[in-house]
Amino acid sequence: MNEAETRAELIDPALREAGWGVVEASRVRREAITLGRLQGAGKRAKQDIADYVLIYRGQKLAVIEAKKRSLPVTEGLAQAKRYAERLQARFAYATNGDGIYRIDMQTGAEGPVEAWPTPESLWAETFGDSGGDHNSWRERFGAVPFEDKGGFWQARYYQHNAINQALEAIAAGRDRILLTLATGKTAIAFQIAWKLFHARWSLAARASGQPGRQPRILFLADRNILANQAFNDFSAFPEDALVRIDPENIRKRGRVPKNGNIFFTIFQTFMTGRDAAGNPAPNFGDYPPDFFDFIIIDECHRGGANDESNWRGIMEYFQPAVQLGLTATPRRKHNADTYAYFGEPVYIYSLKEGINDGYLTPFKVRQIATTLDDYVYTPDDQVIEGEVEEDRRYTEDDFNRVIEIKERERYRVKVFMDQIDQREKTLVFCATQEHALAVRDLVNQLKTSTDPHYCERVTANDGKEGERFLKQFQDNEKTIPTILTTSQKLSTGVDARNVRNIVLIRPVNTMIEFKQIIGRGTRLFDGKDYFTIYDFVKAYEHFNDQEWDGEPLQPELCETCGNQPCTCPKGDPQPCSICGQQPCVCEKVPPESCEVCGERPCVCEKRRKVKIKLADGKERTIQHMSATSFWSPDGKPISAAEFIQRLFGDLPELFKDEDELRRLWGRPDTRRKLLEGLEEKGYGHEQLAEVGQLIQAENSDLYDVLAYIAFNLAPVTRVERVEAHQARILQGHDYGEQEFLRFVLGHYVAQGVSELDLDKLPQLIELKYHSLGDAVSELGPVGRIREVFVGFQRYLY
Repeated sequence: MNEAETRAELIDPALREAGWGVVEASRVRREAITLGRLQGAGKRAKQDIADYVLIYRGQKLAVIEAKKRSLPVTEGLAQAKRYAERLQARFAYATNGDGIYRIDMQTGAEGPVEAWPTPESLWAETFGDSGGDHNSWRERFGAVPFEDKGGFWQARYYQHNAINQALEAIAAGRDRILLTLATGKTAIAFQIAWKLFHARWSLAARASGQPGRQPRILFLADRNILANQAFNDFSAFPEDALVRIDPENIRKRGRVPKNGNIFFTIFQTFMTGRDAAGNPAPNFGDYPPDFFDFIIIDECHRGGANDESNWRGIMEYFQPAVQLGLTATPRRKHNADTYAYFGEPVYIYSLKEGINDGYLTPFKVRQIATTLDDYVYTPDDQVIEGEVEEDRRYTEDDFNRVIEIKERERYRVKVFMDQIDQREKTLVFCATQEHALAVRDLVNQLKTSTDPHYCERVTANDGKEGERFLKQFQDNEKTIPTILTTSQKLSTGVDARNVRNIVLIRPVNTMIEFKQIIGRGTRLFDGKDYFTIYDFVKAYEHFNDQEWDGEPLQPELCETCGNQPCTCPKGDPQPCSICGQQPCVCEKVPPESCEVCGERPCVCEKRRKVKIKLADGKERTIQHMSATSFWSPDGKPISAAEFIQRLFGDLPELFKDEDELRRLWGRPDTRRKLLEGLEEKGYGHEQLAEVGQLIQAENSDLYDVLAYIAFNLAPVTRVERVEAHQARILQGHDYGEQEFLRFVLGHYVAQGVSELDLDKLPQLIELKYHSLGDAVSELGPVGRIREVFVGFQRYLY
């Protein structure tokens, strides 16, 4: 029996006999765990596919790897263990249809077993030691199927794990939960909310152990674009269950909305507001502290759990609620408060895993340095505004904040506009909102597009107009706007899948921020095999951070109770000592006007910005150097050849050494056969041209691209190749033949190696001599012309 027959005749009937797929709430499914890493040209690496996953009451309990009957029973055990780890299944089985071998992934116990377990017995083995309420809620959550959006959505393995682990924590009575994921957070939040809603879980239901009313859930973000995105993503809920809390809505009604189940707002809306007398009073105080059962805090690493943050006041006010934090970044010193508040994440899915699994797009980095990366004033430059410090060296952190040199910005914009494909969607990260405005204008001055909305700015100052531009940019059917400039606004959470380029012309100060920005380009899109980061500010150095995608730091234990997360009893928040209210409603004294500029808030910093105009001719002397570096998903530098290999796979063995490649390439007939062989193996003309772009060999011969991949030979341009070999090519030919060969070489330099194909010869003759008769009278018989055209090519290589 082959494997398919072994499964159909031996394994499938035995599983049915044990009750799998027969007992209610039990399922057997084949699961594609990963998509396979992107390899270019629409190809992917091999997928991880589990032969059987045993599911009962919504829980993945075991993985089975099957092999054909003639192989040893444990042949597939390593695969089964790997898949069980990925799927977080308790048991892994290997079988050849005759024997069954099992390992308990939790205890490590393994050995042969006589028969397949029943769904009930496997459930009891997996969860037998859980408490009653824990088990009850686990079963209730499992009984609610995922909302599959009409069959179009299916949980990826890491989403299933994250949802499952969060619900396990809720069932176990945990109040603060954290998920750290590089992708897919909103879909996960939706499915958790969906299961809580339909299982009728709430704080009261948790206390009683029995389902009650449907829960009230709050989704908190820090920007309207993220709250609106989530509101749309939750559209499968009943319309009357969804509530968008915004200041306009509150003003019209004169109160905060309370009818509904799933509420969406931003922290800023909750922190503002006024009472009936017109005094400042945060809007969130209009809700009782126990109003919400469950709160989802999106992008919670942004300071939401920092003791000094206003956000913390909201979280502590709604202290009774179960709170779920979503973040893309592992715990580091910059976000340690977040982890101290929520505790260790119940599930982590890293950028590295996402790229290797094929759920995120790989990237390359183009490092660019200019001769004006820093600046020292010289008297021939003109100070247009402000006071320049004559001996100061202004560095990247100063530009567009302390000092502005328009010529420098124009040069940088020209460099990246020359290097990108201007039809591809691009995000440009600038130092300030004002800088983003200037860069927008420069891009539109240098663009080849005729559309007036080709590049737009999206920052806080752009308000609803900026939101509209962003929405159009996110629409994969639309190509305008093609480029967005921003400062901070688009660094997190914005889902625009077809971003091909990210340009950094402002400092990126932390590894966390760098990772967030990279996340804007990792979204999958048809035909997108990788994206490029154009780095003017040495942000790539964050890859050298030992913490890049590393393991989280060890949790710091509470000094009082010794636990993590802290289990100290929390008293009710205390009323303000002045007004006696909780939250405080004291009138805040406005800050005094600045003594220097007389403005409130102070605008001295803006006025102090130095504006410099470079001396005549200086702009023309600015130069740049650029180099492309390639990085593995775990932040380690790799060679271009290795990156290409990961992208496209191994180069097929159609030539054994450089001499053979040169011999095959030097004749039109053998070159064509070689190209056909390469195309069959996935290295077609398009793919080779793309590799040429990757190694900056767009003006080289495809021969150079192959020689680079296979033998790491540095490419030369077609012009350099002709100059190096022209004397040898022309040797032995009369004047007429030499003129014809110079004409052919000119076309080769301009168009590429396709001009040397035999089927191009008639066109070249017609272009040069207008007719075959004229060519014969100049060069001799047709056979001789063909011999000259074919014969010179071996000397070119």
